[in-house]
Amino acid sequence: MLPKLIRTSTIPISLNVLLKGQLRFLNKTFQVIGVSGNGKDLLDVKSREGIQTEVVEMKRNISPFHDIVSLFKLYILFKKEKPIIVHSITPKAGLLSMLAAKAAGVPVRMHTFTGLIFPTQTGILKQILIKTDQLLCWAATHVYPEGNGVKNDLLAYAITSKPLKVLANGNVNGVDLDYYTISQVSNEQKTSIKESLQIEPDDFVFVFVGRLVADKGINELIAAFKRLDELVNKNNNSATCDKTLKIDFKNSEKIKPGSVKLLLVGAFEHELDPLQKDTLLEINTNKNIISVGFQSDVRSYLALSDVFVFPSYREGFPNVVLQAGAMELPCIVTNINGSNEIIEDQFNGFIIEAKNQKVLFEIMSDIINNQSQLQPMKFNARKQIEEKFEQSIVWKALLAEYNNVLTFQF
Repeated sequence: MLPKLIRTSTIPISLNVLLKGQLRFLNKTFQVIGVSGNGKDLLDVKSREGIQTEVVEMKRNISPFHDIVSLFKLYILFKKEKPIIVHSITPKAGLLSMLAAKAAGVPVRMHTFTGLIFPTQTGILKQILIKTDQLLCWAATHVYPEGNGVKNDLLAYAITSKPLKVLANGNVNGVDLDYYTISQVSNEQKTSIKESLQIEPDDFVFVFVGRLVADKGINELIAAFKRLDELVNKNNNSATCDKTLKIDFKNSEKIKPGSVKLLLVGAFEHELDPLQKDTLLEINTNKNIISVGFQSDVRSYLALSDVFVFPSYREGFPNVVLQAGAMELPCIVTNINGSNEIIEDQFNGFIIEAKNQKVLFEIMSDIINNQSQLQPMKFNARKQIEEKFEQSIVWKALLAEYNNVLTFQF
């Protein structure tokens, strides 16, 4: 009988999306059990990955009563299944799984930090989050930051004295390069989607993929694009230069009014992290901003675009930047964990300061003005992913780590 490996996450979409394919791969060596809250995503995991799944509801926010109930249910499950390894991702599942696994006597207790919340918080909430992560690490036997940026933050805040190891080159799952490739999207598909979105064949398209929330830098992105859109239209009404911002369109005759678009692919979260009212108004009224909502398959939208923009405030190791790179898109990212480990400035994209709409506007304007610089970046974008983040690299590194830990443990 194969040894049991339990993988946990707070919500099922994390198992379904973040670990897609990985659980099936690991199930060849272990009897893998996926644990999370209930939902269609968990059913998809069970069907696609071919693994056993168990439901334990966990609240993402601080909820003492529910957390105690979830902790007890995880303890009962671990005592029943007797896994050799429990490996968690996401904050709440990490805390509860590590505590329950320690109490249940699970010998190997691993947690991967896919991102940290506390560095961007203040006051008492920040202190609470730091203490909970310290408690998590106390209960774990092995701690893995998803990237070097996360590792540096864990060290800077003295979250744990245990060794911190980044597997492979970072990221929890890598990129399926057979799936994320422009050859998977035909010209007919791109043309059809462009027509449906009223994007002209020669339009220049910036694209964002992710949750449409303040934390992802959407307020700054919309403000920057609004200024760019106004400048493009002004440029075509005889003004070829914005002297205040020193933006001079060299090929002004080629830049037609409305020929620069911003494509937003993702859902709003009006309750958890709402956007500013003027941001929402601009999204709803500017015909050159196209919002298509959440899409389970983003490849067509990436394929029809020219540049990926990701002005997030904080990340662990953003999968969407990896996916955009695999689709040969130069990326504008902020200088934050993960993003600055994937993108090299001026090589496969641009790195800018977070929360700075002026800098974002200037780099977007410069790209429109100097589009020839993008061609080598497109090649470099794909090459970077192939060499450092291809899925098999990550999976093999994780399996090797499991085997090494078990060898030393027993």
